[in-house]
Amino acid sequence: MHLKRMLYSTTLAAMLLSGTTALAEMPRYVFFFLGDGMSATQTQAAEAYLTTFNGGRATEAADLLRPENRLNMSTFPVMGMQTTYDAHALMTDSASSATAFACGLKTQSGVIGMDDTKEHSYKSIAQLAAEQGRRVGVISSVSLDHATPAAYYASVPSRGDMNTIAKQMAASGYEFFGGGGLAATTASTILSDNFVAGGYSVLTTKEAILDLKKKPKSRVYCINPELQDAKAMPYAIDRTDKGLSLAEMTEVAISVLKDGPRTRRGRDQGFFLAVEGGKIDWAGHANDAMANIGDTLAFDDAVGVALEFYRRYPSQTLIVVTGDHETGGMSIGHATTGYTGYYDRLLDQKQSFTAVGSSKEFQAIKAKYPKGSYTDSANNLESDSAMLALMKDAFGLDYKETYVDKDGNVQDALNKYQKEKLEDAFDKSMGGQNDNSADENKFLYGGYEPIIVTITHILNERASIGWTSYSHTGVPVPVYAIGQDAKRFEGFYDNTDIAKQLARAMNIHAELPVLR
Repeated sequence: MHLKRMLYSTTLAAMLLSGTTALAEMPRYVFFFLGDGMSATQTQAAEAYLTTFNGGRATEAADLLRPENRLNMSTFPVMGMQTTYDAHALMTDSASSATAFACGLKTQSGVIGMDDTKEHSYKSIAQLAAEQGRRVGVISSVSLDHATPAAYYASVPSRGDMNTIAKQMAASGYEFFGGGGLAATTASTILSDNFVAGGYSVLTTKEAILDLKKKPKSRVYCINPELQDAKAMPYAIDRTDKGLSLAEMTEVAISVLKDGPRTRRGRDQGFFLAVEGGKIDWAGHANDAMANIGDTLAFDDAVGVALEFYRRYPSQTLIVVTGDHETGGMSIGHATTGYTGYYDRLLDQKQSFTAVGSSKEFQAIKAKYPKGSYTDSANNLESDSAMLALMKDAFGLDYKETYVDKDGNVQDALNKYQKEKLEDAFDKSMGGQNDNSADENKFLYGGYEPIIVTITHILNERASIGWTSYSHTGVPVPVYAIGQDAKRFEGFYDNTDIAKQLARAMNIHAELPVLR
């Protein structure tokens, strides 16, 4: 359920502490939210969808501006913009961007917590906060040994070394980890030999995790009981009541960090909590707008939890929200839709590309076409009733849908070109070949399941959403802030400045980056 949207007056912005004054108390409770792959396009698409979902029109400003149709983060009184490039690339990866956010350091793609020589390691803002006596938590909707969360506790020359990353995670001593599991190849051994042996309680049931809200304890690793691909939490569109949402995991983390037993000093030194919405990025790579929007909304719900906390402790709380880069080259608008949008065409999608691709229905369809038995035809898809049914049930895309035009003529909702693209993709998925060249197929499918990515492309295009890439793009990304010392995050700056400003806000005297 989406949390109640909150708007804040401009008088609040005037009351916020400026980045150059130290008269007011420093923020005791610091939240850093990172939407992986999330830029302004993703947030605008989410608000347009939310407006449509709530019964409004995404083409009407009055509807888009209604409080219930705004994301929590977009109502923050302080906003900035940060550049995302790394030391040697305009398009960063998540390891180098996370290192910038965590350590205040430019490095190269694939490197975590080290400089681009891979010879020197640096402390993260989370490690420095822990040294201050603050309690530390890290949450991610993807595996906790993935690149972004790893930057807050690990230093490795390669993000692919997940075994080492997971061991460093257990050695961090942080009070809370939550979200996905471990993708490391020796995960089960690491959980027993490193986490449990290191004093962590590893919780894997919904009941045990939620019980921490009433009986918080220190050093817990809460693995969501419902995992999907690569030990990640399910896409929000696929989530069932068996698992927790990112917002619920954030609530648990706050209980542990705010009210759990003290392990460093007797009094409350406050906390630092990093929360990543990691599968916004994964959906962007796959060009699935609904999976992307769903996880952006789920991420924003987690931001809403922090806002509720802020309302209780406004003079002691700082919340900063941003993305590490944009993914997919997502656009609001498409060549076929002109100046309007049709977000109602997204409402009937029920599953993500991942859920459909791994479903028994899709696997049964593929099993009908064993290797070498498939023959090219102009109507393979049109004659496969099971695939047409799955396309309609899972994505809301009806191959046989018609409408009556202004002249009273019955027209197909999907045009000839769209049907040709679907047919070519179906041939490629089922038979491994089609009439396209290898270069055409690379451009059209990007390594994803051809028929599924083509369905999402056409569905998104009809809604007025386009994609230019299956990778990251190099556009700057917005930063949203509210609370004590939030004005530090106004302006246009580099991504490394976020870590540096967080350090200053928390009264960390060391100048970043700090050698380990």
